Amino acid sequence: MSEKSPLWICSQLGAREHYAIPRVLHQQQILAHLITDAWISPQSLLGKLPTGVLAKLQGRFHPDLTKAPIHTFTNSLIAFEVSQRVQKTKGWENIIARNKWFQQQVVKTLDNISIQQDKSVVIFAYSYAALEIFRKAKKRGWKTILGQIDPGLIEEKLVLEEHKKHSNYNSTWQPAPVKYWENWQEECSLADRIVVNSYWSRQALQKVGIPIDKIDVIPLAYQPPKSSENFTRIYPPTFSKKRPLRVLFLGQIILRKGIAALLEAAKLLQDEAIEFWLVGSGDITINESGDLEKLKWIGSVPRSAVAEYYQQADVFLFPTLSDGFGLTQLEAQAWKLPIIASRFCGEVVKDKVNGLILEEVTGENIANTLRFFLNNPDKLALYSENSNVKLNFNLLKLHNSLLSLSDS
Repeated sequence: MSEKSPLWICSQLGAREHYAIPRVLHQQQILAHLITDAWISPQSLLGKLPTGVLAKLQGRFHPDLTKAPIHTFTNSLIAFEVSQRVQKTKGWENIIARNKWFQQQVVKTLDNISIQQDKSVVIFAYSYAALEIFRKAKKRGWKTILGQIDPGLIEEKLVLEEHKKHSNYNSTWQPAPVKYWENWQEECSLADRIVVNSYWSRQALQKVGIPIDKIDVIPLAYQPPKSSENFTRIYPPTFSKKRPLRVLFLGQIILRKGIAALLEAAKLLQDEAIEFWLVGSGDITINESGDLEKLKWIGSVPRSAVAEYYQQADVFLFPTLSDGFGLTQLEAQAWKLPIIASRFCGEVVKDKVNGLILEEVTGENIANTLRFFLNNPDKLALYSENSNVKLNFNLLKLHNSLLSLSDS
């Protein structure tokens, strides 16, 4: 650590990215404070509660940050969540209330912390829960960096069009209130730098007037589980009804993720040696009978069980209409699983190297791509061998990228 290196304060609502940013900053001894909503160490009483109790708080801990300076509001968060249930707030009302509550807690914390007078400070906060924090930071002369978690307003417009196109799906999705986007625009204005995780997100922000010279593309970082290092993937010489091509979709079962195109592809491939595994929950109802008999809707599974599906699948399907990145791509690659992905997410897939890219998210395109793999299982084996997460998406690269931000 250089004596001239600025100190960082990270504000984080939730366990996003497995706390990757505060972890790399703490490793370099420049994390002054991590301010987060909940932190439950294995030694705490809350951490010993039975499965199902406070389920939303599972994973709010990381051993790399055991000795980090952390400020947390766990008890206040529990009280807030209980009050929201009593008031029966849902959807955007609940999201906005939680973001507001969190920012209020962070601002109070900032009022009570001190920083060496000879040190410059960088404060990092994630989008939609950064406005009040940045306002406070600007008064103290700190540099502000916004972590943009998604492609913003452009993504909402795309999703709205998809819902109009597929109105036959009974979805609970609703666009955000106008005030939500007004606050976001102010966050972007107050940010000295804006970090996005993909070139698709950068393009989306440019379309709504965010200056390109304040946007930095920094991919997500990921540490594969040790158990994946020696994993060997074996493909059959041919696929058959007895041993079909196993296509894994893992994530939210929602229209934004391209689920309508996936279901169309399932219909087009109903006579082929193929089956689709859908792992996750969502806001639409899927009919598993009739022409969707090849679809296995597994539903939500514990985090500990996810690896099993990556291991047993033959190919990972990520036909998203819009994503800030798509961390599941890195998880799949860690298990040497080839990917079929759209262009509207993080750049993990190298076309015809470790997977295939969908030029357009349609049922026909997905079906044609899967037919290619049905007829060429040797390509799946080749793409599996070319899977590599450590080379381009590691914590060291994230660290170097963050330091370049503080110097710019």
